[in-house]
Amino acid sequence: MTGMTGALPPRRAALKAGLAAGVAGLLLPALNACTAEDNPGTVTVAGGEPGGFYLEFATLLAESIRRHGVAGNATALTTGGSLDNLEQLLTGRATFAVALADAAAQTIDAHSASNVGITALGRVYENYVHCVVRQAGGIRGLTELAGRTVAVGEPGSGTSLTTPRLLEAAGLASVPAGAAPAAGVDNTVTVLNLGLNAGLAALQNGSVDALFWSGGVPTAAIAATHHEVGLGFLDLSPLLPELRSKYGAFYDRVLIPEGGYEGIPAVWTVGVANLLLCRSDLDERTVKRTVELLVDHAQELIPRSSLGVQFLSPESLINTAGLPLHPAAAAAYRELHG
Repeated sequence: MTGMTGALPPRRAALKAGLAAGVAGLLLPALNACTAEDNPGTVTVAGGEPGGFYLEFATLLAESIRRHGVAGNATALTTGGSLDNLEQLLTGRATFAVALADAAAQTIDAHSASNVGITALGRVYENYVHCVVRQAGGIRGLTELAGRTVAVGEPGSGTSLTTPRLLEAAGLASVPAGAAPAAGVDNTVTVLNLGLNAGLAALQNGSVDALFWSGGVPTAAIAATHHEVGLGFLDLSPLLPELRSKYGAFYDRVLIPEGGYEGIPAVWTVGVANLLLCRSDLDERTVKRTVELLVDHAQELIPRSSLGVQFLSPESLINTAGLPLHPAAAAAYRELHG
């Protein structure tokens, strides 16, 4: 990941500079000529849990869609996270969704025979996997979670997909709460499917020893709990070679910076690209105008809690981790590139 900045460059000029190499090689169909079709009545953006980055971003995007007339109305949906969002897309309950690239790839593979696919409008930001522990708990490394209880994400979240992969890469065996570990095995971790808010409450009262969460930096709910309890993060970056070898190049080495959470030193962790997605049958006009929002109105789409975090960088919008862009999105980027 590149360095962080609180100020974004002029969007159109930066896009022309940043997309040159990526878009020039795309062989893309041109958009059909614009018609006088009416705006869609209602657009829905599947977000995530309260206190998390997904729902903040989804809410800002819905507001921007309304403000700039992309649709007559737009709302953000509170959901369980990436996997839930992808299901919302596939069933037509959501127009757009934010989701982790690894979760999107798994879903696309699982529905490859379907008549309706999932495509990307762009990579909108980097997700940081947080392995959160209490400073007073004495846990300093991932292998020290053996014999402990951890929260691994709510069912339907991208965290619930990524966390078992992390534990496996660390040589730890996951055991659901209430199940007995195999005889003679001393590397087991008891896992609870708790989301952000329930997981933080459990971490605070000591019923779990660690919480996994994938989101922006800072995540507001984590920052608030840190002020009450005193939290720390474990370095997950040594797991990257194993992760990438087994699951592909969805995972990056990223830094939770010093000052990202007050008083917590910088720590390396695992990052996963976060994508804005839609169904492949979404109309071209809505896709094109939404891409224009990402490019020309990016500063409206930055959650207040994360003003210092790299976000919607022009050079990375089309870097969708190998997942296909919607043809109208690809054509829009080529048009903006000039």
